[in-house]
Amino acid sequence: MKLTKTGAIDCDMHVNVPSVRTLMPYMSDYWQDQIATRYIDRSSFAHMSYPARSPLSGRKDWRPADGPLKGIPGGGLADVQANLLDRFNLGMAVCNVIHGSNSLFNEDMGAEFCKAINIWMARAFLDKDPRLRASIAVHAQNPQLAVEEIERCAGDKRFVAVLLPLMGDSPLGRRIYWPIYEAAQRHGLAIAVHAGSTYRWPLSGVGFGSYQIEDYVHMGAQFENLIVSFLAEGVFAKYPDLKLVCMESGFTFIPTLMWRANKTWRGVRAEVPWIDEPPAEIIRRHVRFTLQPVDAPRDERILKRILEQIDCDDLLLFSSDYPHWQFDGDDILPDGLPEHLIRQIAIENPLAAFPRLAAAATISDALAGSAT
Repeated sequence: MKLTKTGAIDCDMHVNVPSVRTLMPYMSDYWQDQIATRYIDRSSFAHMSYPARSPLSGRKDWRPADGPLKGIPGGGLADVQANLLDRFNLGMAVCNVIHGSNSLFNEDMGAEFCKAINIWMARAFLDKDPRLRASIAVHAQNPQLAVEEIERCAGDKRFVAVLLPLMGDSPLGRRIYWPIYEAAQRHGLAIAVHAGSTYRWPLSGVGFGSYQIEDYVHMGAQFENLIVSFLAEGVFAKYPDLKLVCMESGFTFIPTLMWRANKTWRGVRAEVPWIDEPPAEIIRRHVRFTLQPVDAPRDERILKRILEQIDCDDLLLFSSDYPHWQFDGDDILPDGLPEHLIRQIAIENPLAAFPRLAAAATISDALAGSAT
């Protein structure tokens, strides 16, 4: 079904860094020399679980047919404006750059890449369209360096979240990562965890699989691990204002996860005294899920039943997942969403999940347009 609300806020869209050489002007002289001398500038650093030419990696009509970005999913600013912002009459869109530098074992190099990505994002996109916002790219394997980058970017209110890969060196609830969450809460930034991995560990619990389908299916289970890790370690008790946004996670697993978490907690609650209420209530208050890709069946009755079981209108956030292929034409929403929920998913929930969006210069226009 089509998006009926003008001024909707897209909480997860992507732009691709064309090449390492695109980022080099935003790096220090030392790293420019290192990257050129070691021929790293010839690497694409593409970070995808499926090939770039795969239909899933980008809709055919969202791949520029000519120019310097020919064939790159999503293209440049003009493509984003025409294919996404204008096409769907969006009020704002949050850009998330998925980049291979997250997998680097050299933490200094990884942090330098992230810094360059954030500067490039601000200059090439945020400066040129007031509707665009972005997540801060950080090298999460070194929380100290990640916090330094958060502090560097925090003064720019157009950055609304801290972007982390779903799978890294250890579960993200672990206390080694808490300095990142402290900085995020202090600056009003959400924690955006996107589907993906540094591929240092297998997605299954017993080793690497043989086929893409294994990774793709296992990814959903890793989001359950993420949420349970945040609950068990006490992240939300320590940082009560923090919002965790699960991106490209799907959402049909939420009812069973909440039920099982509640059931298990009743038997072992003495072990985790900081969980002082049913885990499902904590999830409803702190965790949000982007809409695309929709993992619900096409049967509207089943989607309705899932939403009733979730029993919370606040959890879902509108997203396009541009430029990936997740829906056909302009049918950006799943069939069967009630009208009141469309407005909440499109505008109200994003504003609550990303506190900095409310301060955006375009927000009054977005809200005014949504009422038409």
